[in-house]
Amino acid sequence: MLACPSTNTFHGGATLHHHHHHRRSQPPCWFLPFRPHFGFAKEGKCRSRSLSLLFSGNNNRNGFAVRASTEPSDDKNSDGATHIAPQPYSVKIPVGDRHILVETGHIGRQASASVTVTDGETIVYTSICLDDAASEPSDFFPLSVNYQERFSAAGRTSGGFFKREGKAKDHEVLTCRLIDRPLRPTMPKGFYHETQILSWVLSYDGLHSPDSLAVTAAGIAVALSEVPVSEVVAGVRVGLVGDKYIVNPTTEEMEKSELDLVLAGTDSAILMIEGYSNLLPEEKLLKAVEVGQDAVRAICKEVEALVKKCGKPKMFDAIKLPPPELYKYVEEIAGDELLKVLQIRNKIPRRKAISALEDKVLKILTENGFVSNDPTLRSNAETIAEILEEEDEDEEVIVDGEVDEGDVHIKPTSPRPTQLFAEVDVKLVFKEVSSKFLRKRIVEGGRRSDGRTPNGIRPINARCGLLPRAHGSALFTRGETQSVAVVTLGDKQMAQRIDNLIDVEEYKRFYLQYSFPPSSVGEVGRIGAPSRREIGHGMLAERSLEPILPPEDDFPYTIRVESTITESNGSSSMASVCGGCLALQDAGVPIKCSIAGIAMGLVLDTKEFGGDGTPLILSDITGSEDASGDMDFKVAGNEDGITAFQMDIKVGGITLPIMREALLQAREGRKHILGEMMKCSPPPAKILSKHAPLIHIMKVQPERINLIIGSGGKKVRSLIEESGVEAIDTEDDGTVKITAKDLSSLERSKAMISSLTMVPTIGDIYRNCEIKSIVPYGAFVEIAPGREGLCHSQMSTIQC
Repeated sequence: MLACPSTNTFHGGATLHHHHHHRRSQPPCWFLPFRPHFGFAKEGKCRSRSLSLLFSGNNNRNGFAVRASTEPSDDKNSDGATHIAPQPYSVKIPVGDRHILVETGHIGRQASASVTVTDGETIVYTSICLDDAASEPSDFFPLSVNYQERFSAAGRTSGGFFKREGKAKDHEVLTCRLIDRPLRPTMPKGFYHETQILSWVLSYDGLHSPDSLAVTAAGIAVALSEVPVSEVVAGVRVGLVGDKYIVNPTTEEMEKSELDLVLAGTDSAILMIEGYSNLLPEEKLLKAVEVGQDAVRAICKEVEALVKKCGKPKMFDAIKLPPPELYKYVEEIAGDELLKVLQIRNKIPRRKAISALEDKVLKILTENGFVSNDPTLRSNAETIAEILEEEDEDEEVIVDGEVDEGDVHIKPTSPRPTQLFAEVDVKLVFKEVSSKFLRKRIVEGGRRSDGRTPNGIRPINARCGLLPRAHGSALFTRGETQSVAVVTLGDKQMAQRIDNLIDVEEYKRFYLQYSFPPSSVGEVGRIGAPSRREIGHGMLAERSLEPILPPEDDFPYTIRVESTITESNGSSSMASVCGGCLALQDAGVPIKCSIAGIAMGLVLDTKEFGGDGTPLILSDITGSEDASGDMDFKVAGNEDGITAFQMDIKVGGITLPIMREALLQAREGRKHILGEMMKCSPPPAKILSKHAPLIHIMKVQPERINLIIGSGGKKVRSLIEESGVEAIDTEDDGTVKITAKDLSSLERSKAMISSLTMVPTIGDIYRNCEIKSIVPYGAFVEIAPGREGLCHSQMSTIQC
């Protein structure tokens, strides 16, 4: 609590007036301070909310009244206090062959912005909030996204012990990434207020997918909020059924679709695409992108009208950029040396040289000061070198030889310069200048840091059979990026169970798990649960390889692929595709064809760096080219088509002609990589490993499945124990799957199941049968394990 003096002005310009009373018995004025809300005007001045605490002894039992006012507002109650409450707005937006309903001002009114988006009976609620105070400046916008599918949305509860949602599931993490990736490039540089987007699926009808709705809902929420973003972002899904492209297809339509494409962008450009297909040609993919972009453009135009009605003022005044002159100083200090450092071919030496150069720039600009040789930079007095000298006026400096008795001798010291620039500003500018010089070198010289041309591919080396006990393994190396891929084969018990909103048990017979240890980039870091990036990269590689797998009837194994990145300098997910493909062949999986992956980059505005203005597309980008470039476009497939693709844009977006050129250049790159994979030494084994389990599928009559299972599963357990197999799985359609470690136990199990489920027919002859019991009219004989027949006393052989 804080005592209120007669006049107290605190942060934000709010003034507290204390009206003194002459009676001594009057208690002092106490108040609980609170942070006022600020709006931001166009001219950079913030409007403050003024407060007055007024004593009103007769009318207020607490001794004071609170009056708050803010402009503009028309909503006032009887005591004059102003209340700002968002007004409800709703709009129907045509998307594909139906409408989506966007509502705001109904739910979550204390958030910076909140919206609900409805498609059919699927409802996604999204809110966005900003921290009141700006965080420390950095080169990474402080945005966090959380997406959750509530089981109650489908009338279910969690299957776990606690009966509530907990840790985000993999598909929820993937949706978080779909939301984050198109929004992040639109965020302005210099805005450091921590921003949080929360999205929940409140209702799910089983037909209309919520993930693309969540992208649109987040884009609308950002547009309505105070975040200083001027463009609206929206997202849609595009499917291809026959020759018809469908925007936001239903789940039933997606089951027949050849394509699963999620696209996000603005009314003028594409920001993000991600999708999977069954070896779809490039032209069909481009047509799908065009259809999706048209749908996104229509949504954005409708949302822009909504923003004009109920959008909040943008916090443009909160943007804090480094001083403009700092860019010139950094270039003057480090420019010549940067040109040399960026020509170092190997990643680690180059990184260390850049780090040492950064330290040098930091020391000069934050400790020693800097005298520019360029007269155009000398704007203030004697330039930066004239740093203020701070001396204590009470302290007398006496030169040697002139010391009187009793005087204090203080040796003169050079004045300590004040810090010229903030360290974080210097680091941010140094990073931008380094990126600029890297791009300039590529455009002007036509050569990259490692000496390659724009469409050049790094050297590739591959070997299989790396791990003797694994069912399949491969080591794939491309430049300084390396993946160790391992394949493990198993039965249905090894399948991955998927817990989703639909109350159906779903199992994945194929899954790829990607890990990125810090040692892969020569660093020390935390090892723990998979990060969102690892989950996303793993899914991209998994969906790239899935179309080439054989049907379960032809290859009844559960397949697990592990890709561990042991070296990384760009495009490790695409290295996982290549290594995973080789490891599958080494494990004896009869894949349909070989698949390769490549990551494409882009320098969009080449005129800035001495080019002719034509965008420069880079094949097989490295880590620095990814960080400094304008695009990261990963494409997996073979010579004939594409199985998976993922594109992130770091600028305002790209157009279809640029994407077409990137896809065609990527196809040539894949052809080259596939040719290098064919040179793998030693080559893939292409036969089942002796350490892999044996799986045999047999068919019995469906009504005889219970003979194998027995009462409470007692019979099947005894069959497993007696035959020595690993597992016996049965299905209602009469399919029996036997898993064994060796051939002898598998054959025993097959014979026992055949005998147990066989149907005797007239004319069959059974020899060497054991007599179980004798009765006056004949004998009961066991013709098969557990199967007995009556041999009549007048017959010499048993015929059934």
